[in-house]
Amino acid sequence: KRFKLTATGKVVSAQANKRHGMIKRTKKQIRNQRGTTILSESDGRVIRKYFLPNGV
Repeated sequence: KRFKLTATGKVVSAQANKRHGMIKRTKKQIRNQRGTTILSESDGRVIRKYFLPNGV
């Protein structure tokens, strides 16, 4: 549930840094943190190897 693969094999995850302390962020920062993001290639390799089933 934390990560999933796109059709092209990229890893998608929720935005980080959204758990607490939002009151001190600007409205723009909060808005831009909505939804999901595509991880970088290096992070994606680690996630695919260790976190997804069968080491996809």
